[in-house]
Order: sequence, then C-alpha cells, then structure tokens
Amino acid sequence: MAIWLRGTLSIVYPELNDNILAYFYKTRNPWVMLGVLEWSNPKGKMPMPTGYRNIPSVEKLLSNKRICRLVDEYSHEAVVHLVRSRLEEVRHGIADGDTSPSLDNLVEDMVKRAASLWSPWPRHVVNATGVILHTNLGRAPLSHEATEALLNAAEGYSNLELDLHDGVRGSRQAHIESILCQLTGAEASLVVNNNASAVLLGLAAIASKKEVIVSRGEAVEIGGGFRIPDVLRESGATLTEVGTTNRTYLADYEGAITHDTGALLKVHSSNFLITGFTHDAVMAELVEVGARHQIPVLHDLGSGCLVETTQFGLAHEPMAQESITAGADLVFFSGDKLLGGPQAGIIIGKKEKISMLARHPLARAMRIDKLNLAALTTTLLHYLRAEALDRIPVWRMVSMPIEELEATAHLWQKDVDGRGQVVPGLSTIGGGSLPGETLSTWLLALTTGGLLGGAQGLVSRLRKAEPPVVARIEEDRVVIDPRTVLPGEEDGLRSSLKSALEG
Repeated sequence: MAIWLRGTLSIVYPELNDNILAYFYKTRNPWVMLGVLEWSNPKGKMPMPTGYRNIPSVEKLLSNKRICRLVDEYSHEAVVHLVRSRLEEVRHGIADGDTSPSLDNLVEDMVKRAASLWSPWPRHVVNATGVILHTNLGRAPLSHEATEALLNAAEGYSNLELDLHDGVRGSRQAHIESILCQLTGAEASLVVNNNASAVLLGLAAIASKKEVIVSRGEAVEIGGGFRIPDVLRESGATLTEVGTTNRTYLADYEGAITHDTGALLKVHSSNFLITGFTHDAVMAELVEVGARHQIPVLHDLGSGCLVETTQFGLAHEPMAQESITAGADLVFFSGDKLLGGPQAGIIIGKKEKISMLARHPLARAMRIDKLNLAALTTTLLHYLRAEALDRIPVWRMVSMPIEELEATAHLWQKDVDGRGQVVPGLSTIGGGSLPGETLSTWLLALTTGGLLGGAQGLVSRLRKAEPPVVARIEEDRVVIDPRTVLPGEEDGLRSSLKSALEG
C-alpha cells in the first residue's frame, strides 16, 4: 500500500506542499497516513507542514498586550476559550488549503470578536426607516414613564405578589386586571408573555380535544412561522375550516357546528389584506350563533388597538373594547404592537372563561415577568389618563404633524453637503398592524452617485456607525424618514450620517 501510494503521489504531486500534507493529515485514514509517512520521511519521523508550524501557541497569544487587556476586561477563562477556538479554526483552515494568519492578524481578529460576542445586546439603534412597528427593531418603543417603571421594578424588590394592605400573598394579575377591565369593559383579564401564548392557552383551556371552527380565510400564518392551524393542533384542538378564502358566511359556521364543537374562533387579518369580492361574518353575528348553541366565541385581534385610527386618515383597526361590546367570550391581543407597550399577550373577556385559563397548567409557564408587567401597567395608565397620543411613542409618531416632519427633514438636509433632497414619501405602520395603510411624510433622500458601494454601501456604513442607523433604499437613493427618529436621537443620527457619507 505504502509503495503504491508513494509511486502514485510522486507522479501526481511532484512537489509535496503543505496543502497536500494537510489533506492527508485530515483524512485520519491510517493506511493513507502510513503511505505519506513512508514516502515523505522514510526514517519514520512525521513532518509538520510549514503552515501548522506558524500557528502561535496559546501562551504566546495570551502574553500579547492587547490580549492581556481582554483578560483584564473580561476573564482569563473566557479569553482562553476564545483563543483556543480561534486557533482550532486556523488549523481547520490550513487543512482546507488556507495559509496561517500572522500573529497581528490573529490578535486583531480576536479583539474584534470579543467586542462583538461580549458587548451588551441588543444595541440601541436609530430607526430611520419610517416603519413605526418594525419587528426586526423590537416593535414598539416604550414611553419614558414605562421605561422608568421597568427600571424601578428591576433595581429592587417589589410587591409583585404581596398584598401590602393585608400582608398576605397576592396576585401579579390583580392590579393590571382592574385597569384593563376599566379600559375595555371586560369582566376579567389575564396577561401572559406574548399573544401566541395567549391564543395557545385560550384554546388549550377552552377547546382541548374539541373542534374549533375557523374561516378558511383566517387560518393564516403571521410572523415567525406562527400558524393558526399549528397552534390549534398544539393546544389539543381540531381545526374545522369553513367557507372559502375570500368569502365566509354566518351559515358556514352554523352548518359546521356539531356536538364536538368547542369554540368559534375569529382571527383578525392584521398583517395582510384580501380585497375585492369578499365577505366575512362580524363578531356580533358570531356571538349570536355561539349563544344559540352554547359555544364560546374567541377573537384573536393581534394588534391590540385601543384608539380610533380613522382620526389619522387610516383605515379603522378593530379595537379590543369593540369585541367585548359585541359579546366575545375571550379576546387576545399583543402588548407591543399598536398598544405601544412591551411584549405581552393580553386576554380579556368573561370572568368564567378567564378563570379557566388562569387555572390551566400552561398559565404559569406563560405568565408575564415583573419587568414587562411594570412597563405594560404604565403604558395602560397613559390610556386611562387620556395621554396616549402625547406619551406613547407609537401614537406620537402616528399623529405627528406633516409640517413638523418637513421642517425636520430640511434641518437635516443642511448636514449632508448637497447630497440630500427633501421629498414627499410614505411611512408605514408595520408590525402586523393596518396592512397596506400609509401615512404621508417628508424624507431626506440621499444621492449615492460616486459613493463607495453606492446605496447599499451607504446603508451598510450607516448600520455600522455609532450609533447604528437603519435606513431604507428607494430608487437607488437612501432615504431617512424623520417620523420614526425618536426625541434625543437627532444628534446621533446627524453624526452617523456625516461619518457614513465621508466613508
């Protein structure tokens, strides 16, 4: 075997270089290794390819001044793990034909990796896209008061589950329940960690091992692969689809009811539109059918709107209080969409049904944490005090006067050395709310001719600036929408614009 391999290699590879040796090291095949050993060094000493010999030791890297500073900043154990992981990557790279990086390059790479891996996360970014509820950017920013409430709950102890009056154990749901009931007219409420959990809990408690009737046009998928049929299956319920994609009538629901029916579920199409030849049953009609057959009616609203949106020139977004007035048994919606608060799943409705959910074993697994609970309570208080449009960032952005947007865009134009024009444009709501609806705005449109990388290069530099700025591209121009730039972010935005344009 060794003689054959030696002869073959001498023909195919007249000069045995590091890459070829590395390949045979990588095979781990003893016969191949034996052939390489005998052919390359008949005296029996395995040679070490030059690329491997150039790899610095862990000790040498740890003695480097820049790596020592990493040890001081983080810990010896963490930095050693980082160094060893990087050196292992280098060995694999050499086995694949790469050359060994220099010591300086290795050190520079590890310093950058440490900054990337061990920096606080998520980072604050400036949203200049004009998408108000940008899912990738964390959806609704909190009000100043909600942020303070969250911080207050985080820094010390709290009466999360203690009745200060009687000194006995209390419920984390009691205080926020009274606020939600006052705002929506519901009998009771339950708050969990997000709306997907809310829907899953509701179905599991109300309709497990039963049929749930849903319009075919509402058995949908929303963000993150969240599908209504999948949630139904995981809850233990069985999906019964009725009607067609574009038209479902009340008679379709009633005709599908059997003795195994556990609930009628209506799902608001908060992130898509079906237009044209359409029809769907309204909540009040479904409630009548449900009452006649003694079947609960559930409504997944999604967006969590408590404000009439038509006052801003937008389409009407169904509101939670409307579903309660119509008689829905349970209504589900998010905390971090149009409500303008933190991530949460809010369930309101009939007290009997809410009690069933609260007793279900999943309720504890899905319960809201104290930080989000504090922020959500304060957000709801803005509505109670009739100050939502002024205090909650989402509604402040939605209601922002067009004249203010134009004046801001012109102010920023002075910072871009003739590279920008102020042009009319459109902002969107985003976040699975009011699909297709837009708000008129004014944009700072940056021309990118002659800039390194053009429009893509500029948006990339803006993302990597300090602070990072997320913008969008329209017609090969990078556009900045003042609507979604929050108070206090302007100076950072202007600084990042200047550095990105210079780069």
